[in-house]
Parts: sequence; C-alpha cells; structure tokens
Amino acid sequence: MPPPERDRDLPPAAGPLARLHLWAGNALIRAAGLVRAPVTLGVRLVALDAAGRVFLVRHGYLPGWHLPGGGVEGGESAREAATREAREEGGLVLAGPPVLLGLYFHRTTGRNDHVAVFVARDVRREADAGGGLEIRAAGFFDPAAPPEGVTAATRARIAEALGTAPVGDRW
Repeated sequence: MPPPERDRDLPPAAGPLARLHLWAGNALIRAAGLVRAPVTLGVRLVALDAAGRVFLVRHGYLPGWHLPGGGVEGGESAREAATREAREEGGLVLAGPPVLLGLYFHRTTGRNDHVAVFVARDVRREADAGGGLEIRAAGFFDPAAPPEGVTAATRARIAEALGTAPVGDRW
C-alpha cells in the first residue's frame, strides 16, 4: 500500500504527529521542486515554401543560421508560439496550422530545455515584414544547399522534416 499523500488519506485514528509528519514530508518534496532547474519550452518551425525551400534566420545575438522560433509565452500553446515566431521573425504567413514534427530535449547551461519543432508547408513571406531588431538576415534557401553557418541541429531538423533522416529526440 502506498504512503498517504494527503491528510484525508490517513486512517481516521491517525494522530496529530502522523498528520505533522505527512505535512512536513510533502513540504520538503515541494521545496525540493523549487531548487531543481525549471523545465522550459521553446519552439522552432521548419517553414517550407511552395518550391520546397526552407526559411532560415540569422540572429544578432547567436552565431549561425537557425529555424525561426523562440519561447512559448504564458497562456499560449506551442503551436500558437510557432506561428507567432514565424510572423515576428520572418513575416511568414502559414497556409494552415503547423504540424508537430517532434519534441526535443535540449540541454543548455544548467537548464532542462525542451524544443517543440513544427513543420509548415506552402509558407509565403509578406513583403518587408518580420525581422525586427533581433534578426540580422533571413530568407528561403534550398535545403540541399543551405547558407554557410547552418547549425548541425538545424540541418538535422530539416532532414527529419523532409523524411531523409529519422526523427530524433535530442537537439
């Protein structure tokens, strides 16, 4: 029989000491959760235009070329975040809702980060839209001949989206 998790799980004859022990144990478990690294969730989008080219961005704060993406904001689904980031970083208009490719564990400095990668096809870019201050360059590229500096993780996600590599689970 598992140990009691709540006060109401204790037998009716349990005394105040048993209730105090249960409360203290649960308080320690909750406190331990506060000192663990938080789990974060980000998104990336493999955005393909009608010609099969993939959209990539180069940030001002991060080396290399990447898929557009960012963090999931409070009250927002991962799919909504991917759509928002595509619009913000590239002025992209999606033909329909993006489809989840996979959820990847991405260990960063002392963090427990996960990235949801979505795929959208028949994406188009609005003229003179997107970018903002964080984006230094952006555009559609042939997946077989991407620009110099595309990160290994970006190459892997593109290959997975195109079906030329199995979908992994680590960034």
